Amino acid sequence: MDYHFSDYWADPSKQATPEEWPTTLQPLASTLRQYVSSTLKSFSDAGVDLSIVSLGNEIRHGMLWPLGYVDVDTQPTSARIANFTNLATLWSAARNGVRDAVAEGVKKPQVMIHIDDGWNVTLQQSWFGALTGTGKVKSSDWDIFGFSFYPFYGTAATLANLQTSLNILANQFGKALHVVETDWPAICNNTGAPRLSEPSIPGSVPGQIEWVHDIVDVVKQVPKGLGQGVNYWEPAWLNNTGLGSACDDTILFSADWSQYPKATGYSRASVNMFKDV
Repeated sequence: MDYHFSDYWADPSKQATPEEWPTTLQPLASTLRQYVSSTLKSFSDAGVDLSIVSLGNEIRHGMLWPLGYVDVDTQPTSARIANFTNLATLWSAARNGVRDAVAEGVKKPQVMIHIDDGWNVTLQQSWFGALTGTGKVKSSDWDIFGFSFYPFYGTAATLANLQTSLNILANQFGKALHVVETDWPAICNNTGAPRLSEPSIPGSVPGQIEWVHDIVDVVKQVPKGLGQGVNYWEPAWLNNTGLGSACDDTILFSADWSQYPKATGYSRASVNMFKDV
């Protein structure tokens, strides 16, 4: 379960508070707590087993803006911690919502915090250091680190840097780590196409398989068996094949639009990328 605490979408560039929710901190925190608790109970009542719950999606800049906005580049450290105080209040409220649901009979899930740029260990250590530095969130409050790792948004997003980041965080925190979002282009030769962080891997269907297999290898090498998951996002969104990058196509299906608006998707070989890894 990946909570987007927004009416539409939530990622590092947008984390809008739902329009009907309060605009002051404590009422907003109370609403958030109740929302998390009630939705988890609804899933449980419907027979849906949520083994992992991510409280927020790519919350590098916080969530529920403007109250929950954070800037991890704030200096000095004391100012950065102060900057994280509202977010810590809100995230703690969401975490208490999970506890409330469990107290009412919901099966206890593992709790995840999901940040982008998983390759950037400086970002990750500063971010989590600021969150826990507020005293409102303890490292024991979450079970899993979830990271996005994309090759489009900076040539430093290399497999070697991902390995370094995951290894350091595993040794520092002793928690499970997942790459919960990644993709690779099947086609990336249009005007304005980005430089990919691993240029030796082709922008192609075989390249999609190679990229993901390489990430799986990185995750498997994390110390103490703490590298525990890899997810591809998004495999099948036919009408938005670029999915945020400037590449033409990052999905795992080719599309036949000859009977538009009806579209037919045909799976590529990369749809089996997790087989035998």
